[in-house]
Amino acid sequence: MSNHILAVIEDLFFTVKINEAAKQAGIAAKFVRAKLDALDGAKMQPAAIVIDLNCAAIDPLRLIGALKGSDETKKIPVIGFVSHVQGELKQAAQQAGADMVLARSAFSQNMVQIFKRYAATT
Repeated sequence: MSNHILAVIEDLFFTVKINEAAKQAGIAAKFVRAKLDALDGAKMQPAAIVIDLNCAAIDPLRLIGALKGSDETKKIPVIGFVSHVQGELKQAAQQAGADMVLARSAFSQNMVQIFKRYAATT
């Protein structure tokens, strides 16, 4: 595995936050906005894949299913984040195979620690 996080995200504010948290954790962050780019990026074996479950450019649940359905990428941890009021989407992401699904606020507060955990396992 390589020492980077792959983030599937459109929100520029969150892109900056993830980039800063990754730097603090000693791991690089790479960003994509399209499903095919995410699937290609996953083949580079990132330490983890972060997916904004509200990303309009992709179908996040299908992307998670594709990642977890491929022998090449199924072992890569997938971390999704949602608005705290989206319980059904959180449950659907877990059923699709996401390893961790957090409310956006909890993810935001714990990003550095989460990234450090995955950086340590690469």
